[in-house]
Amino acid sequence: MEPMVLTPISKERLLDLYQENRSSLSADDSPAVRANREKALDSFRKLGFPDKKMEDWRNTDISKSLGLAYDYPLQPSEEDDMQKVFRCNIPHLDTAVIGQLNGWFVSKDVPLMELGNGIIIGSLAEAMKKYPHLVEPHLGNYTDVESNGFAALNTAFATDGTFIYIPDGVKSEKAVQLVNVIQHRENIFIQSRNLIILGKEAKLTVVHCDDSYDHQPSFSNIVTEIVVGEGAFLDHYKLQNLNNNSTLVSSTWFHLEREAKLESHYLSLNGALLRNNTYVRFNGSFGSANIYGLYLMDNRQHIDNYVAVDHASPDCISNELFKGILDEHATGVFNGHILVQRDAQRTNASQNNRNLLLTDTAKINSKPFLEIYNDDVKCSHGSTTGQLDETAMFYLRQRGIGEDNARMLLMFAFADEVVSKIAIEPLRYRIEDMVKKRLQGELQICEQCVLHCSTPEHPMEFKIDLSKI
Repeated sequence: MEPMVLTPISKERLLDLYQENRSSLSADDSPAVRANREKALDSFRKLGFPDKKMEDWRNTDISKSLGLAYDYPLQPSEEDDMQKVFRCNIPHLDTAVIGQLNGWFVSKDVPLMELGNGIIIGSLAEAMKKYPHLVEPHLGNYTDVESNGFAALNTAFATDGTFIYIPDGVKSEKAVQLVNVIQHRENIFIQSRNLIILGKEAKLTVVHCDDSYDHQPSFSNIVTEIVVGEGAFLDHYKLQNLNNNSTLVSSTWFHLEREAKLESHYLSLNGALLRNNTYVRFNGSFGSANIYGLYLMDNRQHIDNYVAVDHASPDCISNELFKGILDEHATGVFNGHILVQRDAQRTNASQNNRNLLLTDTAKINSKPFLEIYNDDVKCSHGSTTGQLDETAMFYLRQRGIGEDNARMLLMFAFADEVVSKIAIEPLRYRIEDMVKKRLQGELQICEQCVLHCSTPEHPMEFKIDLSKI
């Protein structure tokens, strides 16, 4: 089947496309999944795409991205071997790699892997057929299709993605690396759906990468639902390194049960327009969530991080730290919302957004927000935006460091507060190097740069006191 062509993307064209392909889209659906599709379609019919009249989108304009012509593939590419497309360049990173090509799960072996300890990894479409009792209680039950147009669109149209299931008590020894690669000869519109389930007392590390291997424009609408069971722990990494013609709307719903723990890291290094929607709900007491973000934007790139944390249960802790460096004409948005519900006593929540603007034409809109309906809480929020510190610059220059290198060191020290939170050592080294290269705006570090690349055998060491900068 040839890809459908959207010229441009519009609510009306997509509704027609759904009607034309209703039978193929829902061919393998259970009654519950089909009902979710129809409900989501009705919501998308009412909502359509967000625009700048909406409070949560008033600083992000997607009309230019929607105005292009895109191929919309309704079946997988003929490419069936991820290794031909994906080449991991993170030395010593030992992960179980699974991948998606242009929104479809790809495997050279089997579409669904069942490991001896009960772990299941593979295609969401295959999991819906083989394990409906695992998928149906969760798929579509955490997304807000009634007020989120992109989530409604994805729920109505998505037919495949990645499924990860960790049974009760199982602690995955190896991190799972989910790689979503975009490579297409024409502009492409992509929708994929991911479902990750951690059982009671389970443990998992997930590295979710969004990459593009060409310069074609693309528009990706990705929805991920993650269930962290009672007493379970998830270490989650979201890496975004797309071309300068890519638009990505990535929405992730985290559902945390009692005593669940979440560490989530958003590292946005490149892309024309990136919108990250992060939703965290504490569905049981004594849970904790640390959410970190780092974004480096230049040229006319745009980044929008929307983070909503719902403290629906007592005795839970959340901490948010998002830091950005914006250069040239880049623009950014941080929109944070912490909700403390009436029965959420002894909530401890903090929210912080800090930004460096390297030029007068770079802009950031920061809006941390608290909504509290309980008196027995500890909540704080803050936002700072500025330029490089002149006192710190003077300190570095007095030690014989040139102005350009001094600026680089200051920016790296600013970013390293987030990078240092990465628990996977090889990944942390690689992200450090990518940050250095992004700060230089070059593909390779020059020999004169004080920020030399690190390796596990030869870690980078500073001969100056970083605490002073």
